[in-house]
Amino acid sequence: MKFMREAVYHRPVDNWCYGYDGGTVHVRLRTKRNDPLTIDIVFGDKCRPWAEMTAKTMSLLSSDEYFDYWQAELTPAYGRLAYGFLLKEENEEIWFTEQGLHQLPPTEHLGLFELPYLHPSDTHQPPAWVKEAVFYQIFPERFANGDPGNDPENVLEWGGAPEYFNFFGGDLKGVLEKLDHLSELGVSAIYFTPLFEAPSNHKYDTADYFRIDPHFGTKEDLRKLVDACHERGIRVLLDGVFNHSGITFPPFQDVVAKGKESRYFDWFHIKEWPLEVKDEIPTYKTFAFEHTMPKLNTSNPEVRNYFVRLGRYWIQETGIDGWRLDVANETDLELWREFRKGVKEIKPDAYILGEVWHDGMKWLRGDQFDGVMNYPVSRAILDFFVFGHLDAHIFSSRIGHYLARYPQQANEACFNHLDTHDTVRLLTLCKGDKGKMKQAILFQFMYVGAPSIYYGDEIGLAGDFDPDNRRCMIWESHKQDRELYDFYRALIRLRRQYKALTSGSLTFRVAEPGSSVIAFERCLYKEVLLIVMNAGEEAARTSVPAASGVWIDLLTEEQHVVSGGTLTEELRPRQFRVWAPLDQT
Repeated sequence: MKFMREAVYHRPVDNWCYGYDGGTVHVRLRTKRNDPLTIDIVFGDKCRPWAEMTAKTMSLLSSDEYFDYWQAELTPAYGRLAYGFLLKEENEEIWFTEQGLHQLPPTEHLGLFELPYLHPSDTHQPPAWVKEAVFYQIFPERFANGDPGNDPENVLEWGGAPEYFNFFGGDLKGVLEKLDHLSELGVSAIYFTPLFEAPSNHKYDTADYFRIDPHFGTKEDLRKLVDACHERGIRVLLDGVFNHSGITFPPFQDVVAKGKESRYFDWFHIKEWPLEVKDEIPTYKTFAFEHTMPKLNTSNPEVRNYFVRLGRYWIQETGIDGWRLDVANETDLELWREFRKGVKEIKPDAYILGEVWHDGMKWLRGDQFDGVMNYPVSRAILDFFVFGHLDAHIFSSRIGHYLARYPQQANEACFNHLDTHDTVRLLTLCKGDKGKMKQAILFQFMYVGAPSIYYGDEIGLAGDFDPDNRRCMIWESHKQDRELYDFYRALIRLRRQYKALTSGSLTFRVAEPGSSVIAFERCLYKEVLLIVMNAGEEAARTSVPAASGVWIDLLTEEQHVVSGGTLTEELRPRQFRVWAPLDQT
């Protein structure tokens, strides 16, 4: 056989073999890209006779630059699953089992791969609402000032230049007063950056985790806001900064005052005494090397219990719907296991989102986070549509790799952003080119997972690196880009209308080396959407496999007659289409 044997890979864990729900198992296999293989998975119950084993042909899930990823969906009748792979090339066959690649077929279950038992409690089960959500991220100090009475003493006039240490008076009442804007836009979830008392404008240097910052309002104000959001079908996520506190956090101040005699000494990572900064590096561990943000010792059971209690407290007191966890990859894993148990005990459908900028698989096994911030996908989108660093083939390969990297339900529960309070704003990255911006947004909304809008992007708010990316929201209608706002609204409507966008498969149909044109399909049962995009600066002709009949562009309502099983069209520079069969609409 000519296929590359060294490329074949499988392990019965993580994204390779997992329960998708209480009765369904997904099994994946990797082979070299474009090796001419047909692959059967042969499976059954290890406690039943070998003759009862069943064969099923696997489907191509996705491809990256070097590998193909195959998947089979199985429903083990008794919860147990033993399986092996039969790789077929022309008239030759070879088996792949736990014992490796071999010519002779197995004659018993021993030596096969195995999922010993499908326990629903071991299955990663993100809240069902998340994959259908559209998030809106709010930096509270800069969104809207609804109560001048709680402004800081040094508050500036709304709309001035943001600096690291200045204030403009945004608060919770301001958000409450602007909920119509969010309802009209169509978002269904808000993610707030920190609301708890802290000296900075960004509040990532927490002083009191059990108190809303007085310049934002009160616990009662948050409860009132959450209730109002829920009435509109909008869920609310708070930011939990548990990797580090602020320097004004009372336990840290106790350590400052008492040293090793402080009962909180082991709440932090103290390297040397006294606490000071030597050559720009503190003698205690911190977030990065920021001396105002001492790192918490989350291996300390008291610290873990403190934050588990906190996570439960704000859900019980205000009805919030989950947590986004800051610097989530730098704490010990046991904190998140205990945090998940504590939070899910009182609100099973709470969403737990981790800030992870890289591969998040070890946090997505069902015992920690529901999803992670999808920075790798964000970078790929920007590299292709905004910066032009990739061709269509490499872009589709990266996306194919990311689709295979996590279990399907984890992909569906990831938080897909293009900019945040930590990055340059999207419009600025695009250098004001709305054609580039719209293409990036379109792919974001057509992709698997929950898209997020950073406040103001929808009306054309620009901003360079922090602090410029935290400008005041523009509320004067004549200063807003309403055409861009309507574009976001249209995409949100499509996600609500078509389940294929939230629960369906994603398959690239066109993505050639050297080209700027991609076409991909989102499909769920008989519902099909075909997205065609020209990310280049020149016109391009493309042909895409499509069922014969009349198709309609869901964004322009233009119609196209497809005959011969191919949709052919000339795309202008930066043009995109979202096609659907007319009889489907």
